[in-house]
Amino acid sequence: MSTGAVGARTDPALLAHLYRRAGFGATREQLDRLGVQDYEDTVEFLLNPTPEAGVPDDILARYMGGEAPHAYTATWLFRMINSECQLQEKMALFWHHVFATGLAKNEHVLAASDQIELFRRNGLRDMRTILLDLSHDPAMIFWLDNNENHLGEPNENYGRELLELFSLGVGNYSEIDIKNAARAFTGWTFGQPPPLYPHGYYPADFRFDPADHDEGEKTFLGSTGNLDGVDIIDIIVEQPACAAFISRHLYNFFVADEPQVPTWNDLPPQDPELVGAMSEAFLDSGGEIRDVLRVMFNSDSFKNARFKKVKSPVELVVGVLKAVGEHDDFRFGLAKYAESTTVVMGQKLLDPPTVEGWHTGKEWIDGGNLTERVNFAVGEIGDGSSPGIRRIVDRLVEGDSLSTPESFVDGTLEAIGPIEVEDVTRAALVKFAVDSEGDDDRSRVVRVLRLTVSTPEYQFA
Repeated sequence: MSTGAVGARTDPALLAHLYRRAGFGATREQLDRLGVQDYEDTVEFLLNPTPEAGVPDDILARYMGGEAPHAYTATWLFRMINSECQLQEKMALFWHHVFATGLAKNEHVLAASDQIELFRRNGLRDMRTILLDLSHDPAMIFWLDNNENHLGEPNENYGRELLELFSLGVGNYSEIDIKNAARAFTGWTFGQPPPLYPHGYYPADFRFDPADHDEGEKTFLGSTGNLDGVDIIDIIVEQPACAAFISRHLYNFFVADEPQVPTWNDLPPQDPELVGAMSEAFLDSGGEIRDVLRVMFNSDSFKNARFKKVKSPVELVVGVLKAVGEHDDFRFGLAKYAESTTVVMGQKLLDPPTVEGWHTGKEWIDGGNLTERVNFAVGEIGDGSSPGIRRIVDRLVEGDSLSTPESFVDGTLEAIGPIEVEDVTRAALVKFAVDSEGDDDRSRVVRVLRLTVSTPEYQFA
């Protein structure tokens, strides 16, 4: 693959890489605007979103309101496409995967949406705050049965998954630690909201029932006392195992595909140096996720890991929709992408399949999923009437990109990405450009764009 050096800090290919990973991609026009600032400044802009840079909630409610699940998922897709706070939305998706909570069991879409808002609001903050908010979250409490975790009759579901999947990983705690964590979270429940009918969804609220809380002495990861849930979280966040586990999750999501999480206790990270540096930043900062991400995004390992990650269905769909430009403003039609398109590719927002979340990496492109992904991208990008594609076609036709088949292909890869492809892929694109010489220029560009998004490389970020 022709990657080249990292290059200047304003290199469009590097900025495109950053936005594919820290967001959902950037159009060529956005990259041109971003190119006037340093790479590190762009990282800081992403790490420190301002409220005014997001999509206003009142505007979303006016144009995309509703209480059906598809209204909430369509609204989230609109944010992913249009918010300048790209990393904020990407972190919401990250925590939605790590702290997987499914609507199939919860059946309360407002609680599910409120959980995503929690991740959006606090996803870049410190791990203590994130875990504490998670433990107060009614959707999570119901999902892992902590509302059934009572004094004298503890339910270990939340205590177990908090340690195994949410913070430490297998091998870094004992069964006694699970039991005592469960005891510490007794009495952490929620108030049952009114029934759905006839007035719609009402929010659920966290409640602590002191009469249902175990006040006895507990030992957890070597600390002994009358520990409650807050104490458990404080102890967890201080553990080097927590720093390593969360850092590896971030690496897996943003840098390069790791093996599936259940194997991590047996298989080391593929880049122990970077994961180690991220873990050190975690411990030095008291678990500040923003500090960990800063180390990661500014590392050479991240900058050079271009097209090393399979796009999730949501990443693929949102990236294509950003390029097409049909949903840069409010209009009907987004719900089908959240409730149908991504689902047939294997990812349903607000409803991950299990508490482990989704299996990622190459499993996204197994079997029929790949066919669905290619057909979707080709169908959307092949619509030459859409505003984003018209801009790409104008850029290529009005410039000198079509002067030779080689410059035609390079211009197309630049305009839709930039995308870096294998030599064999580039040769196939050049042959197609040669074979189409003599055809109408605009239709040629659209046809080469269609072929480009059907390449193996387009499946990777």
